[in-house]
Amino acid sequence: MPALSANQAHAVISNYSKINNKANAQRDRALLDTVEDGPTYAMSVSDYTETEGLPKADRKPYKPWSYDTASAKLYIPRFTAGQNRWFAASLSGEKGKDPSRIAVFAEQPKDKRWELVSVVDLDSTTLPHIALDKDGYATAVAATGNKQLAADANVLRTAVIDNFSTGGTNTGTKVFDPTKASKQQIKVHDKTTRKFGKLGTTVFAGGANRFQDAYALKTSDGGALVLFAHTHTQTDAVARSGLQINPHKDDNAWLHGIPRTSVTYTFVCADAATVHAKAAPSRLIGYTCARTDASGPPVGSAATDRA
Repeated sequence: MPALSANQAHAVISNYSKINNKANAQRDRALLDTVEDGPTYAMSVSDYTETEGLPKADRKPYKPWSYDTASAKLYIPRFTAGQNRWFAASLSGEKGKDPSRIAVFAEQPKDKRWELVSVVDLDSTTLPHIALDKDGYATAVAATGNKQLAADANVLRTAVIDNFSTGGTNTGTKVFDPTKASKQQIKVHDKTTRKFGKLGTTVFAGGANRFQDAYALKTSDGGALVLFAHTHTQTDAVARSGLQINPHKDDNAWLHGIPRTSVTYTFVCADAATVHAKAAPSRLIGYTCARTDASGPPVGSAATDRA
């Protein structure tokens, strides 16, 4: 049977917008936890933490917003008894604008509460063609270990991390066709690893990923839209003693303005890709990241050159 009705899905989205605004206005983590989970919650909490680390004069007042249910495109799968229920939606945060992000809402088995667990900003408003049955319902397929797909969530995750770590040299450019999203990840690698010149280094790597859940919907060409999460780190380090990294004010919550000899940033990201049923490159169609941690050894207070 369907995860829920279209009317119920619209109500879930509206309730999310309402509670999310209330929580964000007060940076109320406990309230936010009633409507968000997974990587989405981790990214939102990092925004709260970053804001709280800023001087009050630098904190921007919160502006309420909501998802436009009128323009939402719903992708509601059918599930059998005992299966965890979820649905996806293409959404716009502005009335009258075409949807430009894909969200997944999942029912939490313990309290039967629907929570936003993944949201990805897409490269464009051209949405994947999700296969719908005669009643308008989507088909959920296995996101991991699925031999009917050219790549599963684990392969896609490894390729995304490779885009950041090596510029796509090992698997990134082999798994993915060039898209705006995949090219942007490679650009982040290329630009960031050169930012210090001879004064320092930057290295990207995969991080401990707490968010293994992935979601997939069958597309009209027999492939799938796969939504997954990854974690990566970025470690900046000075090239020699006598240099220091001076933290940006946005990192105050973690680094407290104290100069460091190296800093490791942790990023949690949500990703979306379309995958073929046959062996062919996949397409990364969007990703959204947030820095969720930063740490590193402080240096002494002696005057030094800046890195």
